[in-house]
Amino acid sequence: MVKDRTLKLTPAGKAKLEDELKHLVGKKLPELSTRIAESTEHGDVSDNSEYENVKEEYVLTEARIRELEQILERAEIVEHTEGESEIAFGTTVTIRDEDGVEETWTLVGPEEADTREGTISTESPVGQALVGRHVGESTSVKTPGGTIVYTVVRID
Repeated sequence: MVKDRTLKLTPAGKAKLEDELKHLVGKKLPELSTRIAESTEHGDVSDNSEYENVKEEYVLTEARIRELEQILERAEIVEHTEGESEIAFGTTVTIRDEDGVEETWTLVGPEEADTREGTISTESPVGQALVGRHVGESTSVKTPGGTIVYTVVRID
């Protein structure tokens, strides 16, 4: 991640990252601190694998907190305008592949993309292919398994 780059976030994406940060700082980090303290109270920690695991989790949690703080510090909030006819950042779009399978995605930045939650990055191959398209237009996406053609069905 480039530290000087402005990052685009949707309002919902910003709120989600803020919630994660609040949870990590207010709940997870104190819990890990308590677990580390409890482990050290029992004497020698040199052969204590649980102590090592908790310590590693603590370091990873601190790193995620720093990452979230940097993302939020550099974030530019981009709100999607209702009624837009062109796919852009923040747009929710329904696409259909050549087999007739439809998928609905919201285009977001890589910092908030999560396919399990129906969001894809505008920097992903599919996201890049969709930006600027209109309802009824088709676009091709090259994948390791071959080229897939998607047709834009609806823009929300």
